[in-house]
Amino acid sequence: MIEKYRFETSRKVINNPKGVSFGWLKSQKLDDVRRLLKEQLLKRFLEMKRNIYQDLIRVFYTNLKFEGNNLVSHVKGVDTEITHEVWAAMTGLKYARLRINKGNISVVEDFNKIQYYKSCLKIPHAQVRTCSVGGLKLNERLLALIVTWILTPKGSNHFVLTEEDLVYIYCIMSKHAKIYEVKINWIHIMKEHMQKSMRLSDYHYPYAILISKFLNYFEVNLEDETSDLVKSTHEVNNGSLSNMDFTKINGRWVSKDGEHGGSSSGVHVEHHEEDQEAAEGTDMNVQDEEQPVADLGVGTTVGHHGNRIPSMSSFESFMVNRLDIFAENQRNLHDLCVTNFQNFDNRFQSMDTRFQTLDELIEVVQNQLFELQYGKED
Repeated sequence: MIEKYRFETSRKVINNPKGVSFGWLKSQKLDDVRRLLKEQLLKRFLEMKRNIYQDLIRVFYTNLKFEGNNLVSHVKGVDTEITHEVWAAMTGLKYARLRINKGNISVVEDFNKIQYYKSCLKIPHAQVRTCSVGGLKLNERLLALIVTWILTPKGSNHFVLTEEDLVYIYCIMSKHAKIYEVKINWIHIMKEHMQKSMRLSDYHYPYAILISKFLNYFEVNLEDETSDLVKSTHEVNNGSLSNMDFTKINGRWVSKDGEHGGSSSGVHVEHHEEDQEAAEGTDMNVQDEEQPVADLGVGTTVGHHGNRIPSMSSFESFMVNRLDIFAENQRNLHDLCVTNFQNFDNRFQSMDTRFQTLDELIEVVQNQLFELQYGKED
């Protein structure tokens, strides 16, 4: 474990903790988002604040194991077993509701990645090249920020939404869309995200505030430990919405391109990812990666939000499904390769331990033989 901490865990980045105040949502008249998040039981988790202990968080992840449904770790001589009851006490979340992950998105009825993404756009007929956050309507854009920065935080590239990101937004918005209500098992999703952060090199360690609260809950000695204060600039605020190309008019947030979005000039605007990543440390200034352009000129069907969603031709549906399957296979192959290499590493470590034990036994036998030989001579 010491070697793992020295050469792996100590070098891994910890996600900057972010938060969102429900009081701020109310003050900005973002009542739909506030209500939807509250119905998902996310209020206490999203509003969590406290100092964080980065060194101890890395120790926590170094020793973290998944035993059944519980998280088990060891920090400064204290064993921590994080049960569902502990999760409930710290976050108000319950281990119940729908368990969603990359392999079982089909459990969410009527979800179609491309069609749902188009229904979230300010210009639903826009040409879609990637599922980027640029061009999303206000509520969906704000939820995309909360999903990708707080609930399942990414290490980089907060501009392109994955299928998992979109299905989480879809489920949160389900009641607002007046379809069947989908309540998510967020504990399950967060545990899976923590597992990925340990397994995949491009993932950062998430949930710094939550883990610091776990350490405090289990009475880990935090005296003389270096802590970092979570700044107010790490919260979603008015500046975040302004940087997402929304402006406040008569007390209401609307798109800078007009209430229903879209540039009247039809000019394609691009912002660079590097500009956004440079701002990560100070604020959640999420710029548009690309704005949707051009009308597809295809027929429409009514989506769950009451918007008219462009329907795809059979060829488009076939190609989208093929691309989704290909991307999914690539992700699964990557995860499998990483897991196999880790298994090899674990086996080699196990062999090293066995050889060390064997060396110790040989030394014991040699000492016994020496005593027997020279003991008789004496």
